[in-house]
Amino acid sequence: MTDALKQHWPEYLIEGACLGLFMISAFTFGTILEHPASQVHQTIPNPHLRRLLMGIAMGLTAITIIYSPWGKQSGAHINRSTTFAFFRLRKVAKWDAIFYILCQFVGALAGAVLAATLLSSWVAHPSVNYVITRPGMAGVSAAFFAEVVITFIFMSVILRVSNHASLHKLTGLCAGALVAT
Repeated sequence: MTDALKQHWPEYLIEGACLGLFMISAFTFGTILEHPASQVHQTIPNPHLRRLLMGIAMGLTAITIIYSPWGKQSGAHINRSTTFAFFRLRKVAKWDAIFYILCQFVGALAGAVLAATLLSSWVAHPSVNYVITRPGMAGVSAAFFAEVVITFIFMSVILRVSNHASLHKLTGLCAGALVAT
């Protein structure tokens, strides 16, 4: 444990910071696109188009983080599911996975708190609602099943592309495209 911490503490902190930045981006774009007083929201009345723009913004955020110097150093998992999958495949050691996941939780929480503080009543507005994802009319079970399928597809693509000799440099673009989708 202490060896992992001594050797990789910068990567753990970077991973938390990257997820924090991702959360700040989500809160910011969610507020810009969904708050009724936002000029962007008023200019784009179609909720499907705003949702498409939100997906593109978050996909580009993911790509930016993944290809940034920090993302390259930490591996830019940005997601506990990715870290856990790499741990299960023995590509990440146990203590590295534990510290990555711990820092991801802390980073996400810090980014959300910072964004909520800076955007205050805007992000708290019911139309933005802290950019939470709510289950649709099909309910919680369907949402859970959809998340499992989405994660399976995401990890399948990431693992396939990242382990392909001529495609591995496109892993970040594929990840960003899937986030956008």
